[in-house]
Amino acid sequence: MPNTFPILESERVTLRQFVPSDIENVFKGLSHPDIIKYYGVSFDSLEATKEQMIWFADLEKNQKGIWWAVCSKDDGKFLGAGGLNDLSTSNKKAEIGFWLLPENWSKGLMTETIPLILKYAFDTLGLHRIEGFVETENQNCKKALAKLQFNLEGTMQDCEVKNGAFISIDIYAKLADK
Repeated sequence: MPNTFPILESERVTLRQFVPSDIENVFKGLSHPDIIKYYGVSFDSLEATKEQMIWFADLEKNQKGIWWAVCSKDDGKFLGAGGLNDLSTSNKKAEIGFWLLPENWSKGLMTETIPLILKYAFDTLGLHRIEGFVETENQNCKKALAKLQFNLEGTMQDCEVKNGAFISIDIYAKLADK
């Protein structure tokens, strides 16, 4: 992976490295019931959220991925987070993840931001495959991935337990030059 943290930009968003003051917004997102409903990580305190901030930093340090703070290009306001994890250079693939604070939903931000991450993954990191694992019930995320031309490859039935019940996970993928 490149040695300097890349800043990615589109018309409305800037993707930048997380800074310590982002912890409050990360906590706001990863404790919000509407976000964590379909997300695999949640925190019940600002103190516990430090674990997530360490995870963001360790991804890059250990060359296992890279996550960005997604911010408004106009005023720098924190909108959400997105990036790559479980990066495998030998298999030329990574998993994509993304979340937005609810007040930023339905504004086309996911479909504006994810292409920036994909371009970085394919062009800079030389990856061939980006995977997305989505809870089967998460219709909004599935619609967005379809818009971004990710292919649904299948469903892992009842593969995880969440809140005492089995959930199924849909597997999406996008290949370089596809």
